[in-house]
Amino acid sequence: MINEHLPNLQDWITAFSEALIPVLPSTVTELSELRVIEEAHGNVDARLISQNLGGDPLMTLKVLRRVSMDCARRQINPPETLTAAILMHGIGPFFDHLNQVASVVDWLHGYPEALAGLLNVIKRSRRAARFAVNFSIHRQDEDAELIQEAALLHDFAEMLLWCHAPKLALQIAQQQKADHTLRSAVIQESVLGVQLGDLAQALMGAWHLPALLIKMTDDRHANHPQVRTVMLAVRIARHTQYGWNDRHAEAALPDDIADVAQLLTLSNESAQRKITEIDS
Repeated sequence: MINEHLPNLQDWITAFSEALIPVLPSTVTELSELRVIEEAHGNVDARLISQNLGGDPLMTLKVLRRVSMDCARRQINPPETLTAAILMHGIGPFFDHLNQVASVVDWLHGYPEALAGLLNVIKRSRRAARFAVNFSIHRQDEDAELIQEAALLHDFAEMLLWCHAPKLALQIAQQQKADHTLRSAVIQESVLGVQLGDLAQALMGAWHLPALLIKMTDDRHANHPQVRTVMLAVRIARHTQYGWNDRHAEAALPDDIADVAQLLTLSNESAQRKITEIDS
């Protein structure tokens, strides 16, 4: 475990690049069940695996990282979605490589607050993915699946922080809770010496993840409709993570709704109705 901030961004990249990525316990179970089906009947395909495991951002990241690094060595473009990555990997090799995977429950044994923090981020990321794919479908975007994946993975650096530097992640969470007026980036810079958004972008580059996925998770390209779709989905999920009636949600949501209305070419009332329907 990392107990104090590392000297610079490159050290964080090295540490996380060498770190194991644990997955949700439900993923461990589903992976085992799919392996049994494949061994018995040989009819498990990439789409089925993706449908069963794709809701786990850590598993998605784990597969994309491995396949993208392999593609970089072979000097070919990496697949952009989990389904395509599994297909390129091959069903047999996929199960062989993931013969033993660590569960976050076992990995964070003895760190109950960190486990709770990690699960909260994953829950928030799943909600963001749901908002993103629905916004994309409304916009008739052909990259809806990739946009959904981008929203799911947007905060993966925070997930890795909870896994590998739980004390630092908890320190950030406590400071955010104590003063909601402080910007997250400022707290992260103070505690870690880097901002998680910068770390995520640097890691994706180091791991040779697909260029479009990297762009879609980069808030600096917020004027691009696909990036804005991801950013707004992540924003709404974050602002409402403690409930729609939370005072901080009520303060932030009017601007979020207005921005979604503009993105989807809807009235503010219709945008608000759509957002709440997606989350119901």
